[in-house]
Amino acid sequence: MLFSIIIPTYNRARLISRAIESILAQNFSDWEMIVIDDGSTDTTSDILRHYCDSEPRIQYHYTEHGGAPQARNFGCSLASGKYFTFLDSDDEYLANHLSIRAELISNEPAIELIHGNTEVIGNPMIADRFDPSKLIPIDHCVIGGTFFIRRDLFHRVGGFADIQYGDDNDFYNRAKEIGALIKKVEQPTYRYYRTEMDSLSNTISREIHA
Repeated sequence: MLFSIIIPTYNRARLISRAIESILAQNFSDWEMIVIDDGSTDTTSDILRHYCDSEPRIQYHYTEHGGAPQARNFGCSLASGKYFTFLDSDDEYLANHLSIRAELISNEPAIELIHGNTEVIGNPMIADRFDPSKLIPIDHCVIGGTFFIRRDLFHRVGGFADIQYGDDNDFYNRAKEIGALIKKVEQPTYRYYRTEMDSLSNTISREIHA
């Protein structure tokens, strides 16, 4: 299997079907989906059981609430794919998101980490990880949802750090420090929604600027 898609989710019952359907609509099929429910108290489990019953490539696992980095790491520990990739449960893939990466890997099999541009829906500015009192354009950042991490690199880097904000940037920098072969896909095939008031990035921005 080429891709293991990890979806960490927390109380996103009203949105998670959009994320899952965007994976089911991909024009590339060599994937598994692992949804890590990070302690949801809504109807997420009912929705996921329906998908698991109809699609054998989907797994659902419930854990106590520990935050997105822990959920991603747990999902990766269950994954069987050569590359680990991610989708936040309030975002979605465009239909060619996986196929573009599969072609890139086929042409350059030594690639260890892929990231890419996003199509932003909503506020295009985000709190700076290094100075959250400042806002910077999202297209100046690396977005963890766009990561495709080769399995051996994930273990060499040590997974995602358990930090509140910017764990994707932290992983990227640690991968660079050990000399990982990194490529960027310029075409924005990941749709990044900034419309949810309780998203982490929006919450951080409100707290800093309150």
